[in-house]
Amino acid sequence: MWRRRLTTTAAVLSVTALAGCTVGGPRPPDVTPSSTPPASRNYQPGADGIGDPYFPGYGNGGYDVGNYDLKLRYDPAKDQLNGTATIAALATADLSRFNLDLAALKADAVKVNGAAAKWTQTDTELVVTPTTGLASGTQFTVEVTYSGVPKPFGRPGLGGTGFLHTTDGALAIGEPESASSWYPVNDHPMDKATYTIAVTVPDGLTAVSNGVPEGTAPADQGWTTWKWSERSPMASYLSTVAIGRYRVKQTSHNGKPVFTAVAAALPDGPADRAIARTPEVADFLASKFGAYPFDAYGGIVHNETRISFALETQSRPAYSPGFFPASAVGCRPAGDGTWVVAHELAHQWFGDSVSVRQWKDIWLNEGFATYAQWMWYEREGGPSVAASFDCEYNAAAEEIWQTPPGDPGPNRLFSGSVYRRGGMALHALRLTVGDDMFFKILSTWTAEKRNGNATIAEFIGVAERVSGKPLRPLFDAWLYGTTRPPRP
Repeated sequence: MWRRRLTTTAAVLSVTALAGCTVGGPRPPDVTPSSTPPASRNYQPGADGIGDPYFPGYGNGGYDVGNYDLKLRYDPAKDQLNGTATIAALATADLSRFNLDLAALKADAVKVNGAAAKWTQTDTELVVTPTTGLASGTQFTVEVTYSGVPKPFGRPGLGGTGFLHTTDGALAIGEPESASSWYPVNDHPMDKATYTIAVTVPDGLTAVSNGVPEGTAPADQGWTTWKWSERSPMASYLSTVAIGRYRVKQTSHNGKPVFTAVAAALPDGPADRAIARTPEVADFLASKFGAYPFDAYGGIVHNETRISFALETQSRPAYSPGFFPASAVGCRPAGDGTWVVAHELAHQWFGDSVSVRQWKDIWLNEGFATYAQWMWYEREGGPSVAASFDCEYNAAAEEIWQTPPGDPGPNRLFSGSVYRRGGMALHALRLTVGDDMFFKILSTWTAEKRNGNATIAEFIGVAERVSGKPLRPLFDAWLYGTTRPPRP
């Protein structure tokens, strides 16, 4: 994510998304069906949080989702969302009941393995009680039919927004949470899943989401269904849907579809030119990080004034129009806006393919994406990476050094330290191990952790193993210290 205060023109964007896919996604290797007779099991409620110390209420325990199949219909005139979410999951404990995150929307019917289930709702949770307990190690399917007027989270300090009604549709976007504002979900990066997406909207509107475009189909009179599939495991906050009037372009690159959408209300120009370079930027980053990790490329440039950040929504990053063209700000040079494309595309490796295990590991996302934009400046004839490091090191305010990017705290999750000092930490590593070894560390990391979750401690372990150097003191100073480290 790149956060920036912007002034944009009035914007309209619609978002609606559905997710679901064939059974797949990561599974705990130690969970196997038990031979314990069902009657003798001690079925217990699943936890109402996944255990993240920064956000204890995020996600849920006792199961692992393999895929989401969401079929949605959104009426912008009424701001009405109707959906059916079919969720394929694996029980990781003996469950008497389990929770799904769902905010504001009302469940109308719930089935577990095809049988009607009991449920209750709070403001943020859907608590499901199946007719029989779910034994650890068994697959099960949940079908939730739901409806209502989506309500955004309204947490700009943490980047959370959720499902926003716009003048011509909707936009669903936000970090660290957003998905539960528009579908029932285990809303934490630890439970990644594959998705299929079918969004039905009034004729004349586009519904853009993640992954491979699977075409459109007429629905009932006056409505069209847009279909998408994300076949690689995806953290829920990376799911998105943008509904509205867009200039759409579809091409291919390296045998994969490229789908871009720019809000029709925006001038045809800077934003279109910048995201048209997505394949070029992705190829440059692949030369540094390893093969591009997903089945599709693309981008969305919306026109929603309430959203002033860019976000690495998987395979199709979303950008605020204020980033195009970019002006010189601080250590960032003027340019055509492709620096933010480089930042969000770097997240496809660092944050999307390799996702955080807990939110305190956010440096693994933002420090790496910041460093990628420095590399892009250099590639485009701007300041060298060394010059970007020097500028940041010399210009950084005391707050940068007082906030450890390796554990910034929940209220400083997207602080300047995580980005700017985070990027400096990587350059310190590069200067310590040398260029060849530095990029070998990064490509080893993305290959070994692809489609999974990881911690900062694990990255340090990989860096030490690949380089053969003791690097803990370096990382302690740059990621966890509260004073300015010496130049390497």
